[in-house]
Amino acid sequence: MQQKKLKSISKRLFDLFFALSGLLILWPFGLLIALAVKLTSKGPVFYKQSRIGQFGKPFTCIKFRTMYIGSDKQGSITAASDSRITPVGKFLRRYKLDEFPQLLNVLIGRMSFVGPRPDVPGYADKLTGKERKILELKPGITGPASIYFRNEEKILAGVDNPVKYNDEVIWPKKVKINLEYYHKSNLLRDIRYIIVTVVPGLGGAGGGEGEISPQRHRGHGEEERGEILPQRHRGHRGEK
Repeated sequence: MQQKKLKSISKRLFDLFFALSGLLILWPFGLLIALAVKLTSKGPVFYKQSRIGQFGKPFTCIKFRTMYIGSDKQGSITAASDSRITPVGKFLRRYKLDEFPQLLNVLIGRMSFVGPRPDVPGYADKLTGKERKILELKPGITGPASIYFRNEEKILAGVDNPVKYNDEVIWPKKVKINLEYYHKSNLLRDIRYIIVTVVPGLGGAGGGEGEISPQRHRGHGEEERGEILPQRHRGHRGEK
């Protein structure tokens, strides 16, 4: 119990230091993004959405807005080819720059730098038994599941039913990865995940037992550059 408490304190201090440092150093860059969002499409600079946080408690997750107003009413699953995404939004999402405001979520203690990505309400209810241990963790800006599915939107763009594929293939795999992270997380591992997030080419180092490097899944996809790719479907974009 004492070790768990020390681990929690060290992680919180780590989050506070780097969130504050990041905001102080990168605020001019964030201001440029805010101006680009505001000047290129109607609507607010920030997109705020209710997500499920630690212990299943909802919180407001902040991002730079990347979609046209009202797009969230059409569903929470987004593919790379989604027409709801603004031109600036495509750039921000490609390089994960829309997540920058979540440093504020980290600073106030709602999120951590590393952890499971916060789900929209409904998905947490699907967790059963030991899987619910994941809810003991603070959600993160990045994490092993995020790295594993770095190009998730491209994957979803290549399947007939993105929602079904997410619910039956991607989300269950994320649960497995996040549960493994729950049991094996430590500060050094978190630092490695942050480095791999910033420098994607280092992802080949792997995260241990499939945390970063995926295993081949029969019937679902193929392994390529650290991603799970869906089976090719005749008539789909990108078909060779």
